[in-house]
Amino acid sequence: MSAQTTQQSALEEIKVSVKLKLAALWASFMFLYIYVDYFHLYMPGSLEDLLARKVFVFDITQAYLLVALASVAIPALMIFLSVALSAKVSRWTNLVVATIYIPYTLVNLVGEAWIHMAFGASVEIGLLLLVIRYAWKWPRAEI
Repeated sequence: MSAQTTQQSALEEIKVSVKLKLAALWASFMFLYIYVDYFHLYMPGSLEDLLARKVFVFDITQAYLLVALASVAIPALMIFLSVALSAKVSRWTNLVVATIYIPYTLVNLVGEAWIHMAFGASVEIGLLLLVIRYAWKWPRAEI
């Protein structure tokens, strides 16, 4: 293979900003977050519990649904906020929210946790750890 052929076949590396990496991590987190809940509906007894207005030990009330929506809305908003906020605010917001969502993700495994839920939580926590890593190591501006 000639040097010219090697140069022509080399792929261009484009530097991706930390903000876009964080937004992509939050988007990936959201897909998993939603699908783990969706697949939970296939577990025996889930639909019966929903029809009985129960989730685990909780009654399905307006307050419960508000909390459930907030728990999904926060990481969904992080996709946008990671890009829109200033670097300093975005860094700290990502650090705080990702740190809070790690134990929250583990609490979701309380009760009857099937292997798909444990796998999903493991990947979600991996993504959150990457959010923390990228936010923590945010490149400093050269002054």
